[in-house]
Amino acid sequence: MKETKKCIIVDDEPAAHYVLANYIKQNPQLELVFQGYNGIEAMNYLRENTVDLMFLDINMPEISGMELLKILPTHPKTILTTAYSEFALESYDYGVIDYLLKPIYFPRFLKAIDRFFATENVKKAEEAVINSVSVKVDGYFIEIELDQLLFAQSFGNYVKLHTIKRTYLASITTTEFEKCLPEKSFMRIHKSYIVALDKIDSTEKDFVVIKNERIPIGITYKRELTDRLKKLEQ
Repeated sequence: MKETKKCIIVDDEPAAHYVLANYIKQNPQLELVFQGYNGIEAMNYLRENTVDLMFLDINMPEISGMELLKILPTHPKTILTTAYSEFALESYDYGVIDYLLKPIYFPRFLKAIDRFFATENVKKAEEAVINSVSVKVDGYFIEIELDQLLFAQSFGNYVKLHTIKRTYLASITTTEFEKCLPEKSFMRIHKSYIVALDKIDSTEKDFVVIKNERIPIGITYKRELTDRLKKLEQ
């Protein structure tokens, strides 16, 4: 049986909440954890909580759904809901996995959910086979064994890779390197740092400690880091 995924609804129309909440309740694989009626409520919630899926309306006052996706540094996988179709192509630039036109019918909703779980299965399959990452160091490509990697540190257009044995200066940006890593094992905890979660020795208020190195935690990443570490302890 597939594990339950946390989802939220962000829409300024109460009727849309009623329909989506009803559909979600009929799917035991989904758990509705929050309902927001504008982009600001969604931003505040996502700043403090981690969710798997967001049902997001495009046409909302103050901050539209597309603007919200642009503003958020990271966001859950998203299914857009709207009465208009003109934003469909642009939406896929922001990692949107599906686009539901209102009124939303249950069979179409189920198809979108199947697509969401399909992307989750692909992610798990990809993570299962990633044991190392190839990066360019001093003009040559080398393999970095991921079980040896402690943390990565942004250094302009380069990344310092701190491993158990030594440090490498790789010709790759932090964002590019992050895309190569399995999400289950690594996490960006600051705009300049990505850490191996299982290598964290201890946590302080604003830092994690790995091999006596104190690494800062960005304020927007604190809640997610806490949630991720709790899951590792379970």
